[in-house]
Amino acid sequence: MAGPAVAAAALLLGAAAAAACGYQSCPPTRPGFLTVHLVPHTHDDVGWLKTVDQYFYGMQNAVQHAGVRYILDSVLAQLVAAPSRRFSFAEVAFLWRWWRQQDGDTRDTVRRLVREGRLELVGGGWCMSDEATTHYGPSIDQLALGRGFLRRELGGCGVPRVAWQIDPFGHARQTAEIFAQMGYDGLFLGRVDVQDKGTREQRRELELLWRAGGDSDSDPPGGDIFTGILPNMYNPPPGFCWDQLCSDPPVVDEDSDENNVDAVVTAFLRAVAEQAQHYRTNHLIMTMGSDFHYENAELWFRNMDKLIQHVNARQANGSRVHVLYSTPSCYLWALHQANLSWPLKTDDFFPYSDGPHQYWTGYFSSRPALKRYERLSYGFLQMCRQLEALVGPVAWDGPYGRGNSSVLREAMAVAQHHDAVSGTERQHVANDYAKRLARGWGGCQVLVANALAQLGVTKGPVVFCDKLNISMCPLTETAATFSVILYNPLGRRVSWPVRLPVNGGGYEVTDAQGQRVPSQVIPLSNVTRRLRDGDPGDPARGELLFSAPTPPLGFSTFTVTRLKRGGPAAPPTPQEEPLEIRNEHLQALIDPRTGLLRELRDLERGLELPLAQGFYWYNSSGGDALSPQPSGAYIFRPGAPRPVPVSQRVPTALLKTPLVQELHQNFSSWCSQVLRLRAGQRYLELEWTVGPIPVGDGWGKEIVSRFETPLRTDGRFYTDSNGRQILERRRDYRPTWNLNQTEPVAGNYYPVNTRIFIKDQKLQLTVLTDRSQGGSSVTDGSVELMVHRRLLQDDSRGVGEPLDEQGPDGRGLRVRGLHRVLLDPVATAAERHRPLAQELGTPPFVLLAPAPLAGTRQFSGLRRELPHNVHLLTLAAGGGDAGDAGGGDTVLLRLEHQFARGESESGSRPVTIDLLSLFSSFTITGVQEMGLGGDVPLAAISRLRWNTDTGPSRPRPVPNLDPRRVTLCPMQIRTFLLRVRYGGARGGTRGGPEPPPPSPRSQVH
Repeated sequence: MAGPAVAAAALLLGAAAAAACGYQSCPPTRPGFLTVHLVPHTHDDVGWLKTVDQYFYGMQNAVQHAGVRYILDSVLAQLVAAPSRRFSFAEVAFLWRWWRQQDGDTRDTVRRLVREGRLELVGGGWCMSDEATTHYGPSIDQLALGRGFLRRELGGCGVPRVAWQIDPFGHARQTAEIFAQMGYDGLFLGRVDVQDKGTREQRRELELLWRAGGDSDSDPPGGDIFTGILPNMYNPPPGFCWDQLCSDPPVVDEDSDENNVDAVVTAFLRAVAEQAQHYRTNHLIMTMGSDFHYENAELWFRNMDKLIQHVNARQANGSRVHVLYSTPSCYLWALHQANLSWPLKTDDFFPYSDGPHQYWTGYFSSRPALKRYERLSYGFLQMCRQLEALVGPVAWDGPYGRGNSSVLREAMAVAQHHDAVSGTERQHVANDYAKRLARGWGGCQVLVANALAQLGVTKGPVVFCDKLNISMCPLTETAATFSVILYNPLGRRVSWPVRLPVNGGGYEVTDAQGQRVPSQVIPLSNVTRRLRDGDPGDPARGELLFSAPTPPLGFSTFTVTRLKRGGPAAPPTPQEEPLEIRNEHLQALIDPRTGLLRELRDLERGLELPLAQGFYWYNSSGGDALSPQPSGAYIFRPGAPRPVPVSQRVPTALLKTPLVQELHQNFSSWCSQVLRLRAGQRYLELEWTVGPIPVGDGWGKEIVSRFETPLRTDGRFYTDSNGRQILERRRDYRPTWNLNQTEPVAGNYYPVNTRIFIKDQKLQLTVLTDRSQGGSSVTDGSVELMVHRRLLQDDSRGVGEPLDEQGPDGRGLRVRGLHRVLLDPVATAAERHRPLAQELGTPPFVLLAPAPLAGTRQFSGLRRELPHNVHLLTLAAGGGDAGDAGGGDTVLLRLEHQFARGESESGSRPVTIDLLSLFSSFTITGVQEMGLGGDVPLAAISRLRWNTDTGPSRPRPVPNLDPRRVTLCPMQIRTFLLRVRYGGARGGTRGGPEPPPPSPRSQVH
């Protein structure tokens, strides 16, 4: 672990080294010639058909021949052999593994090649992330993790200037803004919709300026990034693939009957001329490589050497084509030097289709259990890293062993891969991703237990009940007394509903001050009992409910004591008139004839909206006369435009207690739902349980929850981008080309990471999700979200197996999840849906202890909660994403303004915060503002400027840093590296806050 002086020296050395590399190291081009930039590269999936380990070590080659360690070995040798050769590599997860196996001489050779610009790292993330199903928090983390490694081991020259998203299946505006805010100069894409690409080829608009920060309040726009669409996705032109995995003939230039130089050169010049028709400068890029290429790099480089030699020899006969080895950044630099004006784009690249009836919108919902586990893991990692920062290095070693957050960080970074959380991997690979996350949880659980012991909360073990979603926890089911520790990772106070399985008939719950907390035991539902089938032990008879107020960035403890044995409160009753559930804020009316929701009312504000909700299924197409394309892990293609209701008449039962009112709906043996209103709750909660989806009739099925209203929406609806920005969607419409719609349902599906809503002039209906799902409004006034899918055919996109998850019992996967439904006036809707979406994304976490706690009962790492429009995005120890730069006396902090410009009358206003008096558990002695990646000072970021039809881009001024007055503008994220000093009572856990710290004498450098 490096100290602050070492970290500062590394930053300075990295900056000095950067002056010798980058654009200055690009090979010279020939003015007046059409220059073809050959970009040798390999695309190495961090798991897909094989696991990460199998891909790295070259195992299971009968499944797919791939061994990344041999690719890196082979490429390195060929770069050393010829100084003109260049290579680009993206996936840091593999480079990190390989690096650990190398000796000092090999590492020095790599550093030299990087300094010379001959080995270029592109993308820089731990993986090449998905963009549809990823949340912006983990997306930032995985990029920062990779960039931190590259800067630490390779210096400033190793940190990419080019984002390289060549394989994700559609591209998000928020992801592009993240790249811009991290200082990237350009972004290259491989996959865009086939109609979009065809239109851009005709207009010569395959290269553009993407204004990706459209919701921010910055001038000039801080989210602008130059974006290029590659000509052949990321493959070489047809006929020019010279890997051992390819079958194209090599270049033979010897005296032989097999000599084919003239044919190869002529075909290449023909491909160049064709490509030149679609691009605007006299520079062209050709990607020379593909999936797991270059295991025998000599094949590729020997043939490219000959191609370059013989194509350039044609110049003596009048050819105006010049070919050279290049890299993405050198190609980008050549485009910048052209000084052209580029078209502007403000929307995103969803949905993606590679042909008629071939919309890649199924993966928005594929593997819903993995998607939920990934989201839960992000929330748990937040708690782990926050406690690590609040307590300091003493959390690493403690009474419960050595804990760490790094294993979960790396597992979460791997999970962002475009064949991981996307759900497009083979089943055994999905299992491996889940196993990696589980290992990461183990390390963080030890760290959390050590931190709580250091804070004086516990002297005994901490219990983590990982199956509370199915109401299973041996401690709460058997103990007469136990403690609940509720940790809140948000920067504001939260009152969170706690639900624990118990076997007693009554319990007393007391809070941190010893005051009684209203509680209730309700019966365990039959659906939950069925979910527990196969688990050891008898199921709990009831669930203990109470609402737990929790301070910001901290925890509260609650003592639970069983008062009596016996059964819980009365079970749910059959229908009664009027059929409704309500609390002091909301009323949900149920149609007594069907058992379905029919109206939602806001009693305080006098709002009423007829609202029908139910479950439907699309039969998955197996191909038809229009197209042989079936539904699969990637593709969503329903066999009919209208879904089939799971049930039109639903048996129901009511549960009404002072703390909660529930309507239990049984749609079928495999589909059920609970509509829930708790006391004080301002949203309707829908807890759905779906599966095993029946497929005995030979139909694959895709299950949706659909909401129908009379709102006049004019074909418009709204979805989030990676959980942050909000984009308007219009049915059967694309902003940048005239759409020929071939799939009226799938072609209107979009990724929903946290929320989707519809509105008219007065009312807005918002549905929040607890994981990424596909969603749409296929008819006016409706919203639907796909919650589960089980398919019987592969969609021919490479996976080679149907998406038919079996679950632990082999009968099909069962999935449980939550939707929160909000009804608001349009003018104030954002005030509620943004903070509630954050709360559902990183919720408070329940920990347990087997006895009453005698130590610290309540703790907050903040002296005061953050303003309502500010979100605590990152608090991480040791410089966090900067690769632990600075050791245990530095903390990485990201604060985020969570409202967009003009979105809220009060929320969209700038807000100012005093950093120095913000935290209670450490003293800040130095502050430096960093780029979003946390690995480079903000003042050191200098980006290329690009011209558009609206005028040239301008550099964004670096704000002066006064740590006592840090201002956040709408949608702005600011990142700080804090030098901190620990000591004292760890934040005043037994008394009031410490006095404000003195002004820092120096900044972190």
